[in-house]
Amino acid sequence: MERWEKLEKKPAPLFTKEFGPLSGIRVLLNGSVVAAPFAATMMSDFGAEVIALERPKVGGDTARHQVPQIKNGEKHISGSWMQNARNKLSFTLETNLKKVPESKEIFLSLIKNADVWIENMVWIEKLGLNDQMLLEVNPKLVICHVSGFGTPAFGGQPRHLNRACYDPLAQAESGWCLLQGFPDKPPYYAQQYIGDYLSGLFAVNGILMALRHVAHTGKGQVIDATLCESYMRVMDDNFTIWGEAGIQKQRQGIKQNTYQPAGIFATKDGKYINLGAYGRGAYEKVIKGFGLDLEKYSYEAAGGSKEALESDLGKELDKKFEEYFLSHTAQEAIDILIDNNLGASVIKDCKDVMEDEHWKERNDWVTYEDQTLEKEITAFGFAPKLSETPGEVWRGAPRLGQDTYDIMTKLLDYTPEEVEALKGKGVID
Repeated sequence: MERWEKLEKKPAPLFTKEFGPLSGIRVLLNGSVVAAPFAATMMSDFGAEVIALERPKVGGDTARHQVPQIKNGEKHISGSWMQNARNKLSFTLETNLKKVPESKEIFLSLIKNADVWIENMVWIEKLGLNDQMLLEVNPKLVICHVSGFGTPAFGGQPRHLNRACYDPLAQAESGWCLLQGFPDKPPYYAQQYIGDYLSGLFAVNGILMALRHVAHTGKGQVIDATLCESYMRVMDDNFTIWGEAGIQKQRQGIKQNTYQPAGIFATKDGKYINLGAYGRGAYEKVIKGFGLDLEKYSYEAAGGSKEALESDLGKELDKKFEEYFLSHTAQEAIDILIDNNLGASVIKDCKDVMEDEHWKERNDWVTYEDQTLEKEITAFGFAPKLSETPGEVWRGAPRLGQDTYDIMTKLLDYTPEEVEALKGKGVID
């Protein structure tokens, strides 16, 4: 009998503070950079006990080494790590079970103690792992694969399943990228990799549904969350209007081409306002709010269709909006727009957002001690907000391997002597 077979599962939380709606759930994470780790972060922010497995020989999660690095004396770590690795435990383990067979016993012992396993390594078979093996060890396990193009069990062509993928590639593959930019210029992709975070959120959604199924049936299952399909799912009507009418949407730049006022307008003080007034009701409020003649600039004649926008009257109205904003500062303009209940926002930088009293009063900024820098930092807090079981930071992002010894001895029942004997073999260090 293998060691993991004799091991009794210890309920969570064993190491973390007890709080939030996900307290009692233990998550094992084999992932790096963004999508899979973010899914785990969303769960840890609301009480799940997350053990992040990090390969010691490569310096752990790649996210630790992203630039820019934040420094405190000789210590340094990435801002991404500080924000997204909070509330996690760091366990150093070589998870290539083919390369280091001694890791298998430890890994399967962790699987037996987990409720959820999240990974974004893509080709787990090359490491000596497969879903069937893990479900035999723990039949209640929820397995979540996060990848670019999917995993074989859910279909697809091997040539594509094996492709490497990053967020910008998923933006291109899904059709999202084609819609970004100006019609007379090549498409571009969103610089902030929203697809990584989006697929992380889809992964969490699938995990919570699967845990609900475990509670009812006692049976685990496998989830397949992909970057490409996450983008596809939020493409609104693009696929239906193509499939049913052969209409392919195109890039529009910073202004809508079917209604106005809508788009980005420069202001007197060199800032920008994004204004959107979709539909007759919103349009008429904007016209009245700006003191314009609604009878002259009617919705049908100047604002409610592509033909109206392209008419002389529509172009004249657009020019009036441009002149209005260029004659006001961003603050003057946004005050008028908000006071008239019109949909608009100043395009802000980080300083603007963090100093905004509205977001301060919503407690969106939290402080905690980063474990690598050993200093207090400020980071974004929690979304969504829950009235009875809110999110919480019980600890900042961990140092590499910070929790290896405690997890080995307290969760997996290794003696101090056994842990010491594993050192220097490329297993846990």
